Order: sequence, then C-alpha cells, then structure tokens
Amino acid sequence: MGRRGLLGLGAALTGSLALGGKAAIANPAQESPPADAPWSQSIGAGVVDRPYGRPAETEASVIRRNVPWLTASAESSVSFSPLQDLHGIITPNGLFFERHHAGRPDVDPAQHRLMIHGLVERPLLLTMKDILRFQQTTRIHFIECPANGGMNWRAAQMNSLQFSHGMVSCAEWTGVKLSTLLEEVGVKKEAKWAMVEGADGAHMNRSIPLDKCLDDCLVIYAQNGEALRPEQGYPLRLVVPGWEGNVNIKWLRRIKLGEKPWHTREETSKYTDLMPDGTSRGFTWLMDAKSVVTFPCPEKPLDGPGVYEIRGLAWSGSGKVKRVDVSTDGGVNWQSARLHEPVLSKALTKFSLPWRWDGRPALVASRVIDETDYVQPTIAELRKQRGSNSVYHNNSIQTWQVKPDGSVFNVQLA
Repeated sequence: MGRRGLLGLGAALTGSLALGGKAAIANPAQESPPADAPWSQSIGAGVVDRPYGRPAETEASVIRRNVPWLTASAESSVSFSPLQDLHGIITPNGLFFERHHAGRPDVDPAQHRLMIHGLVERPLLLTMKDILRFQQTTRIHFIECPANGGMNWRAAQMNSLQFSHGMVSCAEWTGVKLSTLLEEVGVKKEAKWAMVEGADGAHMNRSIPLDKCLDDCLVIYAQNGEALRPEQGYPLRLVVPGWEGNVNIKWLRRIKLGEKPWHTREETSKYTDLMPDGTSRGFTWLMDAKSVVTFPCPEKPLDGPGVYEIRGLAWSGSGKVKRVDVSTDGGVNWQSARLHEPVLSKALTKFSLPWRWDGRPALVASRVIDETDYVQPTIAELRKQRGSNSVYHNNSIQTWQVKPDGSVFNVQLA
C-alpha cells in the first residue's frame, strides 16, 4: 500500500475509533468509490413532480403526534412537535405543535376582519389587505403551551421526549407590531388592558396588559417565510413573545381596549395554577427558563459505548439564554455546554457537549440560566412552592436515565 493509502487508512481508523471503536471500512485496501446505487443509474423525477415540496419518504415518521386519552376529543386537544428529530432552533411549519379549543377553522382571508375598538379614539375594522399595507416586522420567537411538561407534575410519565416536552416550537414570524396598529386607532389614557379574541368556534379570548401590547407583541400573517398555516391561525394571529401559548390568539378577529381585565374562562377556571392551600395563581403569563436534552432521549437511545455529543434546547420568556449546564450523574457534577449561534431573545437556543459514554448507567440532565440569572429549578424545588396538583408552568430540570444497553427512560430524582 502506498503512502497515500496508509494515510487514508489511518484517518479512517482514527475517526471510527473516536465514534466507539467500530471499523468503518470493510476493505481498507479498496481506494475506489463505492458501487453505484440504483438511484445513481436512472433519471429522477422532474421539477414539476412536486409543486409544493415534502420530506423524503424515509422521514415519514417525523410527524406531530397526540395522546388520544389526554382530552375528550381531538377538537379540543394538542399535538406534540417531534423535538427528537429536529436539528435546529426553527421548527418546520408542518411540525409546529398545535393546540385547538374548538378544532381548526377554515377561514376565508377575503372575508376575515380585525376589529380594534373600546377605549380608542378611532375604532377600525381592518381587512387583510389593509394589514399588509403596514410596515412589516420579522422576529424569531418560541411559543410554548403552559401545560408543556404538565403530565410530570406528580411523577415521571410518558417515556417520550415528544410527549413530555413537545408543546414548544420556534419560528420566524412576520407581521405588524401591535403597537403600530394601536397607534393608528389612538389609545385613550384610561385604557390599561386589551382583550384579544379569535375567530374559532370557541371564540378564544384572553386579557393582556396594555404595557405588554405596546412592548413586543406582533400581529402575524406569515411563519417561516410563508403564509400562516390554518392550524397556526391563518390568516392572522397574535404572537406574545415569552408568554404562555394560550395568549397567542389564533385566527385573530378582535382587540378591545378597556380599564380592567375581562376575567375570561381561560383566565379563571382554566390557565390558573392551583396552589397547595387551595388558592390559584392567576395571570401567570411568563414562561420561565427551561431546557431539555434532545439526544440522548427515549426515542434516540445510544448505540453502545463511545464518544457522543449530548444535544438539547433551552429557552426563556425573560430574554436570552446565558448559560446551559449538563450533568451525566444526576446533578452531582455539571459542565457548561456550548451555545450555538444565534442566541436570540425569547427564542429556542441549541446547546451541545461532547461525552464519552463508558457503558455504565448514567443520569443525563440540563439546566439553563437566563440573562436575568434565573436558574432552572428541580421538580422538588417547584413542588415545595406549588405542590403537586398543578397543571401548568412545569419548567423543572428533566432527567433521562441511560441504562447499560443504551436505552433511555424518563425519571425524576428526589
């Protein structure tokens, strides 16, 4: 074998050993490329074969999923985003999680209207064409259902990353600043709150403080570069960065300004946090800092001892992720992970850490610290404050148990 062949063999063996010691070359002396596969010996489909692109057939299992027994019907339920199969901070439109309260309406954009009224100087009824004339704004933000992780309040349930954390997704949103529309109608000085309402069968509505409306809220008509999809509120929705998903009203049809909150069904009997003494916390909009390891996870086990990269996502409704620590021994020791750019405010942030797994049992976890220095709590710390009867706002540290065979399980530590 010549010098070039020896160098090539050495590099190949070095790479294979780094990935667990499995040889990657069946015949090291062979220097020619592999034989042509069948797809390399014929002409493929033309450009008009798929006017709207779709994933490869081998990726058919990468889909949103629901838990049939979670709700009484699919019309008032949720689908979970497959976080275990995603590779960046942007969730594809077809995989962005869904939450409906009266099913998905099919709205005619030509007939859809947005009314802005109440304590305003000049009430308006806007068509979609009217809204598209306003100055455009684009930002990247996550949306998370406050019930994300809710099934784990009492104990570890649902041995699945998708079902335990899949009610969070992140997108590039394009639309108009809500503050721009409010400037157009003229806000009266008595106004302190806004009631936002959807055009779905439930007429979903929530009260939002005017200060938040004027800060960073967006009225959105496009997601990831294309028009909103029907399940995400087509043709118009509200995005309230960093706040619970329920206030990000879809199929937005009305904004009414008033002096006080409306105390709607969704902020009294629902979307409140039951405390140990029987009282409930209301208007708990903020999504506190949270993180989760996406590899390894129950859907993505380890393939024998060797070098891996622990990967995950972190986010905070209070701003940017400042640091993410990773532990492989259940929180006894922590190492700082690498944060992948871009690190954006109120958006998903990707993190990773190299790890050589020796084949012994491990407890893999992550914790995030955001730019306010808030530290992601343990489930024990949350229960000490709020008991175990809550449903919403479980942002506790998630622990995955790795067994010697590489399988991964959802566990909780005392």
